[in-house]
Amino acid sequence: MKIIQNEIDGIAYVTVKGRAETQLTHEFEVAIKEIVEGDNRNLLLDLGALNYLRSSVLRVILNAAKDIERKGGKVVLCSLNAYVREVFEGNCFEDAIAISDTVESGLSALLSLLKAA
Repeated sequence: MKIIQNEIDGIAYVTVKGRAETQLTHEFEVAIKEIVEGDNRNLLLDLGALNYLRSSVLRVILNAAKDIERKGGKVVLCSLNAYVREVFEGNCFEDAIAISDTVESGLSALLSLLKAA
């Protein structure tokens, strides 16, 4: 798993590529925790290049969504492949975390939230 972090207009933007294997879950958790504890209130997670999702990564994402929501922010997942989307939708997590088809639409949704605040 490769983690790429950026910031776009005050929104933390993280791209995850590859397989979310056990040894890299900790690296992902640390990266997301830094974002959650930092100044960014919104997080866009691009999971389009993630081929496999471990439950530990799912837990990290769900915990981040809860923590960011407490700060008044939002997490949006985008570009999910069929397998990863099925994991989220099959467990009814789409009610807790917004899912967007593309990076652009996810970014647009978060930017509109920032403008409304």
